[in-house]
Amino acid sequence: MYAIVEIAGQQFKVAKDQKVFVHRLQGKEGSKVTFDNVLLLDNGTVTIGAPAIEGAAVTAKILSHLKGDKVIVFKKKRRKGFRKKNGHRQSFTEIQIESIAASGAKKATSKKEEAKPKAAKKTTPKKETVKKVVAPKKATSTKADDLKKVEGIGPKIAEIFNNAGIMTFADLAGTSVEKLKEILVAAGSRYASKNPGSWPKQAKMAADGKWDELKVWQDNTKGGIEK
Repeated sequence: MYAIVEIAGQQFKVAKDQKVFVHRLQGKEGSKVTFDNVLLLDNGTVTIGAPAIEGAAVTAKILSHLKGDKVIVFKKKRRKGFRKKNGHRQSFTEIQIESIAASGAKKATSKKEEAKPKAAKKTTPKKETVKKVVAPKKATSTKADDLKKVEGIGPKIAEIFNNAGIMTFADLAGTSVEKLKEILVAAGSRYASKNPGSWPKQAKMAADGKWDELKVWQDNTKGGIEK
């Protein structure tokens, strides 16, 4: 009867009473160790694991801890003046196989896992989905007026004033001539030469609904300047 078992990251074909050198194991000399990662088992019938055989295990006894022969590692780079010499001795553990169990073995648990009791799963209450109530937007009652009805204001200047927050005749009537001039200067040299002196006055008539009075005034002026 033999088995192929994984020990310390390596695979070994082992049989009862066989002595094997493996990578250093944790454990004192004379103590027993169990390996449950059995990949193949032959006890008259060959059983192959997928990847390991459930319930199979190999038990062994630690005989001694020792070091292997020294290995010299020498590195050299041509024409670089680089030379490096290192020595290494691999640590091994000699074990003797005591038994091979085909079934009934329990998986080995680490001491930490044994000491730690399984923590009860915390059940967190489900968060209630709260629907956001979005307040309806206030309807803006102020509708933009056609500022082009003011003598001297064209489509571009009307757009400049709209961008500056002057949307209605009332807004224009309440803005000082100095402020209007400042907005025009900021818009560029093309508009800086415009004279907004009469625009608040015209806007006041338009805001008050005095359209006939505004028309008469505009007929008697040229470009916003009285004849």
